[in-house]
Order: sequence, then C-alpha cells, then structure tokens
Amino acid sequence: MFLKAGLLSLLLLLASRVLGVLRETALAAAFGSSGMADVAIVMLTLPDWLAGVLVSGALAYVLLPHWARESVAQQNATQNRVARYLLGGSILLAGAMVAAHASLGALLVPGVPASLEGSVSQALVWSAVALPAAMLAGLWATRLQHERDFLGLYSANLVVNGVLIAALVFWSTRGSATGEGAVPTLGVFLLVAVFIRLLWQGWRMRPLYHHGNSQISSSAAPGPLPGWRIWMWAALGAGLPLTLPFVARTFASGTGEGALATFNYAWKLVELPLVLAIQLVASLAFPAIARAYGRQADSDNSNGEAMTSAVRSALILAWTLACAAAAALLVGAPAIASVLFGWGRMHASALVPIAAWGSVGAWGLLPQALLAVALTILATVGRMRFAVLAYALALAVVLVVGAVGYTAGHQLMWALNAGFLAAAVVAWAALGIPAIRRWVPVRALLAPFVVLIALVALAQWLGLAGVGSSAVSASKQVQALFASVVSAIVVIASGWFVGPGLRQALRS
Repeated sequence: MFLKAGLLSLLLLLASRVLGVLRETALAAAFGSSGMADVAIVMLTLPDWLAGVLVSGALAYVLLPHWARESVAQQNATQNRVARYLLGGSILLAGAMVAAHASLGALLVPGVPASLEGSVSQALVWSAVALPAAMLAGLWATRLQHERDFLGLYSANLVVNGVLIAALVFWSTRGSATGEGAVPTLGVFLLVAVFIRLLWQGWRMRPLYHHGNSQISSSAAPGPLPGWRIWMWAALGAGLPLTLPFVARTFASGTGEGALATFNYAWKLVELPLVLAIQLVASLAFPAIARAYGRQADSDNSNGEAMTSAVRSALILAWTLACAAAAALLVGAPAIASVLFGWGRMHASALVPIAAWGSVGAWGLLPQALLAVALTILATVGRMRFAVLAYALALAVVLVVGAVGYTAGHQLMWALNAGFLAAAVVAWAALGIPAIRRWVPVRALLAPFVVLIALVALAQWLGLAGVGSSAVSASKQVQALFASVVSAIVVIASGWFVGPGLRQALRS
C-alpha cells in the first residue's frame, strides 16, 4: 500500500516541506535568531496556523464524507455556504486581533524587547489582514483534496513558500541591518502570497464550477450541514496536534529575545521527518486499515487477519522510519543545523542550542510514530474522542511544564516528548490489551530501537555528535553528515533483516 501510493502526491508533499525548510533557512539568513526573527516568524505563520487549528483539519474530517453523498452542483452550493460562514467569522476574528494587538503580542511573543513591541503590533495587524484569505484557502484545499487534485493541493503551498522566500532573500540583500521597515515589507509579500494561492486554487477548481453549473436543477440544493458536535470533535482532533509546538514555542519566547526563533528552527529539524515519514505512512495506511476493518465487520472473520496485517505493516514502517530519523538527528544534529542555518547565515554560537534542542526533540519521533498509527485506527473505528483526549493530555503536560517555569528550549522539548508519550499510551489503551497483543510486533519494533541506542552511544564515544560549528572544518562536517546518513540506513537495515515485517510492509 505504500510503494503503490501516488508518486506525484509524494513528490509534491516532499517539495512543499523542503521549500518550507528553505524558508526557515532564508529567515535565518535575514534575521538570525534575533528578536526581529521572532516577530517575522509569528507574522508569517500565524494566519495559516489559525486556519489550520480552527478550520482546515475540521473541514476535511466533516466535508469529505458529506461531499461524498452530493452531486457536483450540491458540492458547489455547500462549499459556497461554508465559504460565507468562514469569511464572516474570519473577518470578526481579524477585527478582534487588530483591536487587541497589544495584549495579543505580549501573549504570543512575551520575550520580545520593548524596542520591538511596535513591530509585534504591526505584524499582528498584517496577520489579521491575511487571515480571511488563509481561511478560504483551507476550504478550497479541502475541495481539491476531495477531487484528488494533488497538483492543485500541494503546489498551493509551494506558491506561498516561494513568495515568502523571495521576500526574505530580498530583505537580506537590501533591508536595513536594524530590521527597520521589515514588517511592512514582509507584510506586503505575505498578502501577495496568500492571494496568489487563492488565484491558483480557484484556477484549478474552474472545471468544477462549469460542470456543476451545467447540472443545476431543483435537486441541486445541498442538504443540511453536519451538527455542531461533529464540527467540535473534528476541530479538536485536527487542531490540538498543531497547538502543541505552538504553545511550546510561545513559552520558549519568554526566556528572552530570539528564543522563539531558536525553538522554531530546532523544531524544523524534527518536523520534516515527522511529516514526510511518520505522518505520511499513517495517511497512506488509512485506506488499507479502513478496508480491512470493513471486511472484518462484514464477515465472520473474528481474528481479523487483514486488519492485523494492515496495522502491523503501518506500525513497523512508521516505527522503523522514526528510529532511522532519530538516529540521523542524534548523530548529526549539529552538522545538519549548520547546513540549514549556518555557513554565514547565523553565528556558530546560535547553532548550538538549535542542534541541542533538535536532538532532544528527535526522541519524540518514537512515541509520535506509535501515536500516528493508533490515531489512524481510532479514526477508522469511529472513536475520535479518545484521539482528542490523547492530544488534550499531551497539551496539558506542556502547559503544566511551562506554567511551573521550565521554559528553556530543551526542557520544553522534553515536555513535548513526554506529552506525545502520554498521548500514545492513552490512544493504545483505548484500543485495548487484546488489540495491542494482536497488532504490536514487539520483535520487529525492538530491533531498530536497539540499533538506534547503540549508534547514538557509538557516535558520542567517537565525538561525532559534537561536530557542526563553523569552527570545525568542512571535511569534518561532511563526515558527520555521512555518519548521520549511514546511521539511518543501518537502522532501516536492521528492520529489514530481523524479520519479514518491514519487507512485507514495503511490498504490500
């Protein structure tokens, strides 16, 4: 089910995430880990983050099943109705953000110096102006997902990241060294990016409107939208995972100027393998697990061999890739941080906490692999409330840790790790002990983990984990990167040779 997945979808997702990382490197080149970097990160990410937390994931959970029962004309009518609600609500929310920009800035960027408080207020105003377009883009992305238009879906984010990278490169070459005037410049580019994205999405959807208009009849009126409880659980299930790193980043900001940017860069080291490996595997496994569950429910097969095979394949692949990514980061985090954010873009001393915090965050990939598969199963069997409970518990852990004063970057990374572990325990406990015994292949999961521990110990003994600053020669950094890649390959090889599980997962 994995190798046969759409290659175009995978390549576009990869390009989108890689371009997102390049945006962070351009941000590092423009502002480093300064207070202005904190301001720029909040301004450029807040509209899409709010859209993701409030509507984007919920729209997919709710509208995709709803549209499956409607004609094209009815889908268009439903989309237009939801668009009106979104635009009205987002305009009200944007107005509230503008009215409360001072207090909101103190909440989101508590560590910003007094000299930049005005810049934070301006940044929030620009974010508020861009919010309605971001909300509408979330709806249109859901429609493109329904139509399986992966080119339109993933390339929309390429457009946004491309424009913002151009803005950051423009500022790094022509802007003032003090950052004066950066907020209006980036704000204009932000608006251009979100509106170009809407134009691209609208152009990709134009055949739908032509086809739908040709089918308009008395039966084209859409049915009632799902009730508020469905929307609430969908919003919580989709929004809580996005809230965790955001809350941790905000707590980190309170420790001083540039801490928000440093935490953001460190999280990017973890986020790329998380999305491209673990979450992608869970997404690709969803249809296979759902089909297996349907066959199990419709037959007398009480053992559920198909369900067991689908879950085991997803779990083995997600866990092995998580161990491989963790090994790569733990062995080569300093060198990787230097490649992405160093080499003239940031001072060597600023790279040290990025690598250190990213190394801590690497351990969180393991419980997130378990969590991603468990949540896929819970969604399949219709028990999303336990998924919400799992992520709510993870958020509570981060909130408690931050509230009691543990706001250093590495402490917050450990809090995220603990939260993800607690969420994974809750999610699997909700599935029950018999399901765990049937679905969790302990031997296949143990081998990559043991190899991961051995490789990390070996790297520390050889001193490879400390290679990465600009003071170290380029050849040493290349050696560290090579060791990082080899470590990931060795972990995957251990899963390949320990048993047939990983081979079957890749071939199925």
